[in-house]
Amino acid sequence: MLEALGYGALAASSLLIGAWIGLTGELDRRAVGLVLGFGAGALISSVSFELAEDGVRIGGGGSVAIGLAVGALTYYVCDGLVERRSGGGATGNALALGAFLDGIPEQLVLGIGIATGDGVSVGLLGAIFVSNLPEAIGASNGMRAAGRGRPTILRLWLAVTMVLTIATVTGFGIADSASGELLGGVNGFAAGALLVMLVDSMIPEAARQAGLVTALGFAVAAGLSAVS
Repeated sequence: MLEALGYGALAASSLLIGAWIGLTGELDRRAVGLVLGFGAGALISSVSFELAEDGVRIGGGGSVAIGLAVGALTYYVCDGLVERRSGGGATGNALALGAFLDGIPEQLVLGIGIATGDGVSVGLLGAIFVSNLPEAIGASNGMRAAGRGRPTILRLWLAVTMVLTIATVTGFGIADSASGELLGGVNGFAAGALLVMLVDSMIPEAARQAGLVTALGFAVAAGLSAVS
């Protein structure tokens, strides 16, 4: 369990690193757009290889499809509630919500893998860490631009980091009772939430010339996925 706690904290810690960069770095709109473009590429790779492909292999296409639909609908509904509550234009909040909703199932999968003796998936660990950074940078920068105080933003990310770390330990604890179909559904849920967040919030905020860094982000994450 200590191993799950340690790796869970390591994977989620990039949210705090990204938040610190987003709050202390002097990033103009184009720089934030390029960061988000890189993150979008990394997340597309994560959806393709670490979530959808692995989910189908473990639990079958049906469980992944159901999980994907539930994850997409959950993010869509929650994002709508957040946007109405904040009066619209809440891109930073939307990115933070996406990091939370896809982070929980991703880190559950990480904990389950440790408990079942498969060891730490370097690809999954790396994909979580890399993709968390631009999400947290973009979200923190957006929330700061919307007038939220730095202490409030940091407390938000600290809470998210703690919840995601606990999710890894939870995955470790339920591994013995987790079926392949459940795991496939969890992967699908994360993939669905990510896809809606990417199309609705992350990609539209990327810089117009971010195509190259998006491809680079995809390549980096795909390379990490190939590491056993």
